[in-house]
Amino acid sequence: MPSYTPPLRDMQFVLHELLNISEEFKMLPAHKDVDADTINAVLEEAGKFASQVIAPLNLSGDIEGCTLDKTTHEVKAPAGFKEAYAKYVEGGWAALSCDPEYGGQGLPITLNQCLYEMMNSANQAWTMYPGLSHGAYEALHAHGTPEQKSTYLPKLTSGEWTGTMCLTEPHCGTDLGMLRSKAEPQADGTYKITGQKIFISAGEHDLAANIVHLVLARLPDAPAGSKGISLFIVPKFLPKADGSIGERNTIFCSALEHKMGIHGNATAQIMLDGAVGTLVGQPNKGLNAMFVMMNAARLGVGNQSLGLTEVAYQNAVAYAKDRLQMRALSGPKAPDKPADPIIVHPDVRKMLLTARAYAEAGRAMAIWTALQIDKELSSDDEDERKECADHVALITPIIKAFLTDNAWIATSHCMQVFGGHGFIREWGMEQFVRDSRINMIYEGTNTIQSLDLLGRKILGDNGAKLKKFGKLVQEFVEAEGTNEAMQEFINPLADIGDKLTKLTTELGMKAFGNADEVGAAAVDYLRIAGHLVFAYFWARMAKVALEKQGSGDPFYKAKLATARFYFAKLLPETAGLIRSARAGLAPLMEMEEAHF
Repeated sequence: MPSYTPPLRDMQFVLHELLNISEEFKMLPAHKDVDADTINAVLEEAGKFASQVIAPLNLSGDIEGCTLDKTTHEVKAPAGFKEAYAKYVEGGWAALSCDPEYGGQGLPITLNQCLYEMMNSANQAWTMYPGLSHGAYEALHAHGTPEQKSTYLPKLTSGEWTGTMCLTEPHCGTDLGMLRSKAEPQADGTYKITGQKIFISAGEHDLAANIVHLVLARLPDAPAGSKGISLFIVPKFLPKADGSIGERNTIFCSALEHKMGIHGNATAQIMLDGAVGTLVGQPNKGLNAMFVMMNAARLGVGNQSLGLTEVAYQNAVAYAKDRLQMRALSGPKAPDKPADPIIVHPDVRKMLLTARAYAEAGRAMAIWTALQIDKELSSDDEDERKECADHVALITPIIKAFLTDNAWIATSHCMQVFGGHGFIREWGMEQFVRDSRINMIYEGTNTIQSLDLLGRKILGDNGAKLKKFGKLVQEFVEAEGTNEAMQEFINPLADIGDKLTKLTTELGMKAFGNADEVGAAAVDYLRIAGHLVFAYFWARMAKVALEKQGSGDPFYKAKLATARFYFAKLLPETAGLIRSARAGLAPLMEMEEAHF
C-alpha cells in the first residue's frame, strides 16, 4: 500500500523563502493578520487530515468504487468516504478560504491551494467531492442573487451541501453551443428544466445531505449557439424557506460511468425531468457565470496532477532506495549486499528527478498563481488587481495542461521504477497512472487549453498578457545578469524567453494567413510556454538556495541539484517543440481524409 508524507518543508520554502508570503499578505487588508505561524499551523493540520484520514482510503476506494441503486437512483461512495467527509466538515476545511459573511474563515486562497495539493496527493477521487463544491461556491458568490447567496452559500461554505457543474451532454462535450437541455419559465419565477447530462463528477453520492447542481440549459427563445445558454441552480432537494431540506427534485442519476481511473468518485449520468431550477445571472449569459466555476476547476485539475506527481515520486524514491538489482556500471556501491539499490542507476535517477523537478516547479507556479488570485480579490490597488488578473488568465491554461501532461509523464516514470511490481495493484502506482490520465481530458482537453492560451490569451490581445509575464522574467534576468553564480540558470532562462517571443511573432503572422496554423502549433506552443514559466521559477528557487546553502541545510543542496537537472535534462525539450511548432500546418493536412 502506498504512503504519503505532506511536503511541508518544500511548501514552506515556496511560501516564506521564495514568495515572502507574510509580507505580501500584509499589503492585503483582508489578510494583513495572516502571519507565518498561522500559515504553518494550518498547513500542518491540513497535512495530518490528508495523510491520516483520506490517504488510507485511496486504494480501497479505487477497488470498491461507487454503487448505484437503480430503483432509488441513490449512489453510495466507497467505505469510509462519508465518515472522512464528516471529519472534513467538522474540521472547518470547507470554509477555509470562504467569505466570512457566509460562515467562512476568510483565509487566503493560497492556503486553500496547499490544502488541496495535499488532499489530491492523498486521494484524488475523494477530493473531487469537496473540490467541485468550492467551484460552485465561487460561481454563486460572483453571480448569484442575494436570495440565492443566502440560501446556498452558507451550506456550501460549511460543507453541509456539495456542488457540481452540469455542462456536458451525450452529443456535445467542449462545444457547449450544441447543448439541448431546455428551461421552461414558470409563473412563480422558477424554471422547469429537462435534459440529460453526462460525465458529471460527484453528480450523486451519500456524503452530504444535498447536492447543488449548476446546470446549463436553453430558454425557449434563446439564440442558437453559445450566446443562447443560461445557467440554473438545480438542487437535489428543494430548500425550504428556513434553509432546511424540502421535497426531492426531479433530477437523478440514471447510470454511473465505468472509468479507467478515479473509481472512488461518482461520474454520473444525470437526467432532468422538469426539475425545478432558478436562473443565475442574466438570461442567455450563462457561460459568463459558469466560466468562474470552469476556471476554478481548471486550476483544480492542475492541482490534482501536482498532487499525483508528488505522491508517485515519494513512493518511487522509497522503493528505489530499498530495491536491490544488479551492480552499478562503475562498480559495486553496496558491496556488503548481493546487489546495489536501483537508485544508483543513472536512468532510475533520471525518472525520479523528472518527477521531482516537475512537482517542485509545479508547486511554485501553483502557489504563486494562488497568490495572484488573492491579490486580484483583495488588493486596494486597482492597477495591481488588473495585472494579477491578467497573470491568472495567462497561467490558468498552462497550469491545467502542462501540469497534467507532466503528471502523466511523472507517474508513468515512477511506475517504471517499480518494474513489474509497478503493474500490481497493491503497490498503488498503477492507480496513480490511471487517475492522472483523466486530468488531461476533462475541464477542457489539453488541446482546448492550448488553443485558449495561444489563440485567445496571447494572439487575442496582441501578446499583452504574455508581455506582462515576460516583464517579470526580464527584470529577474537583468537583476541577476552580473551574478556569476547564477549564469547556469539565467542564460537558459533568457534564451527560452527570447525564443518564445520570436516564435509567438512568427505564429501570429502565420495565423493572419490561415487561422488553422494556430491549431497546428498550439499544443507545442503551450508546452514551450510551460517550460518558460518553470525555468523562471527554477531560476528564482536556485537563487534562494545559492544564498542559503552555506547554512549547511541539505535541503538547499538538493534544491540546487534538482534545478541543475531541470535546466540540463528537461528544458532542452523545447528545442524539438519549437521545430515542430514551426513546421506548421502543411504536414498535418497533406494527407487526404480517405487515406487515413
